[in-house]
Amino acid sequence: MKNLKVVAIDSDSLEFNNGVKLYSSHDQDCCERHYLSLSDLTLADFEGLEFDLTTDNFFERIEDYGIALKPINGFHVRIPGYGSNNGYYSSNLDLILTNGADFKKTFDISECQVVSD
Repeated sequence: MKNLKVVAIDSDSLEFNNGVKLYSSHDQDCCERHYLSLSDLTLADFEGLEFDLTTDNFFERIEDYGIALKPINGFHVRIPGYGSNNGYYSSNLDLILTNGADFKKTFDISECQVVSD
């Protein structure tokens, strides 16, 4: 899982050329939403960048903002995190890295979002 490239982006996830996907997850209740915003990213943002997903050092937490994906080469790609709730619900947010079968890693990124009430 070294020298991986992003090959697909949608509003919910990034997909690498080995089939591994990266996305945020929150156990949502009725009056809340917490997520990483991938909607403004394009494949051009990842052009020429390669990632090493064999360590947990492939991203950086940015408190009260989001995360930065750290390529082996080139500039970091920043991804903002957002949250909203009425103050009663959880603001937990996880970053998930998985192939959908036998590989899954979960990282707590709850502090990596701008939360509005």
